[in-house]
Amino acid sequence: MTARMKNSQWWMHSFLFVYVVALLFPLLWLFMSSFKTNRQITENTWSFPTSFNFDNYVAAWGTANIGKYALNSVYVTVAACLLTLLFAAMTSFAISRMKYEKMNKIVYQFILLGLLVPAGALFIPLYRLIQGIELFGHKLYDTHLSLILVYSTYALPITVFIIYAFMLSIPSELEEAGIMDGLGASGLFFRIIVPISVPALVTVFILNFIGNWNEYILSQLFITSESLRTLPTGMATFNDGYRTNFASLSAAVIISIIPVLIVYVFLQRQIIEGMTAGSVKG
Repeated sequence: MTARMKNSQWWMHSFLFVYVVALLFPLLWLFMSSFKTNRQITENTWSFPTSFNFDNYVAAWGTANIGKYALNSVYVTVAACLLTLLFAAMTSFAISRMKYEKMNKIVYQFILLGLLVPAGALFIPLYRLIQGIELFGHKLYDTHLSLILVYSTYALPITVFIIYAFMLSIPSELEEAGIMDGLGASGLFFRIIVPISVPALVTVFILNFIGNWNEYILSQLFITSESLRTLPTGMATFNDGYRTNFASLSAAVIISIIPVLIVYVFLQRQIIEGMTAGSVKG
């Protein structure tokens, strides 16, 4: 290895180190602030906490109902992700494995048009649509189901895009062997294609999970009842119009980050495999 290459690698590693520190510093500051009081945060913003006092976490979880908001977020997020996976996987299977080339191309391009539409452009039409829909005599507006359906709709184009690319790389010989064993379309899908597509399915599940978990605007738009709020909108209660409880808010944000970190740590290998699937053929 030449001296020039060593120097270039040193600069690259130094740049990456600075980049990582810049990314992690706000998280570290947030973690330290969650153990301080509001006065300590105001008087000395960058100091370390004098003691690790968990009162802020207790207050955030109990008094501010963060626990209830977190359960609402888990329910809405997981349900929306599973619904998106189901429809996206079936759609991707149909347009990537079934022999209707012209129709498959039209359907695929129509779905991808969803990636070109700005999310904000649909807020008013969706709001009017959700307000006017009734299911079994009950308004869809101000229910968790409204959020689940909207989240699933927004995530469908990118989810189909990733799963479709993965399914194209699956050898057709596997399907032919399944047909020889008497499998129909549903058998091929559930017994062959879905198990092989697990890396891609896990990838889009995590991406959609993070997006749905952190979503604020749609939740604020479609949910008005206090008991139905998700975590991002629930944390807005720390601001009473006159002042913000930064200490408890910091603790609440740390609590909201934990589930995403846990899911990512345990499934990061599947995420990488799913994102790189289909990029190399042969």
